[in-house]
Amino acid sequence: MQLQGQVAVITGAGSGFGRATAVRFAREGAQVLGADVNEAAARETAEMARAAGGEAHPHRVDVSRGTEVQAMIQAAVDRWGRLDILFNNAGIPQGPMSTEDITEEFWDRLMAVNVKGVFLGCKHAIPVMRRQGHGCIINTASTMGIRARPQYAAYVTSKGAVILLTKSLAVELAPHKIRVNVIAPAAADTPMLTQFFSGKTREEARAAFLPSIPLGRLIEADDVAKAALYLASDLADMITGHVLEVDGGRAI
Repeated sequence: MQLQGQVAVITGAGSGFGRATAVRFAREGAQVLGADVNEAAARETAEMARAAGGEAHPHRVDVSRGTEVQAMIQAAVDRWGRLDILFNNAGIPQGPMSTEDITEEFWDRLMAVNVKGVFLGCKHAIPVMRRQGHGCIINTASTMGIRARPQYAAYVTSKGAVILLTKSLAVELAPHKIRVNVIAPAAADTPMLTQFFSGKTREEARAAFLPSIPLGRLIEADDVAKAALYLASDLADMITGHVLEVDGGRAI
């Protein structure tokens, strides 16, 4: 029970990394607010977390809207009186496309979710954590934010921004005992996998990606959940500003 009595807000909790983390955090004793733009999916995650023996409640949020993110943070504080962990995990993918084919509308929406959403989560959580005198923020980036690839210009830009935002905040917030770290997964065996491989079925996408993983299997959602648990736990109490790659060695 590494998170016994702690309060965690997780965005993008309706599927993939967010769902796996919500269930694992709840199992480890955290009180979890699982937030997602898909309210039905958030409810399903909360039910799964409760079935695993934890305490979890769903919340609908569009992370690109400041008033909704502020309300999300306040909902956790109103329910439990504190906020110990924020996992800014919500994000949207990009399939392969040339830069000239990226529309302004797509660019703006991806940046609004992947970058602005992380900023807004931090912005509204920081005052709560500062008053408490401690806190832990975890952001989801990608190995594409470390080692860029062609035909993913919008996505790599967004994830690179998240990494530098994390490092900046880690230094800024250290005097307040607020740790800020980032997880950088490779493409994983989640519902988003096919969206990174346009025109391929899930099995085709798995087969195409698997040879690039030195450890010989695809990343699973729970691999990221376990990394998030480590960063949120006391085991990582001297870790801040770190980029934790969860990629089976792919980015080496």
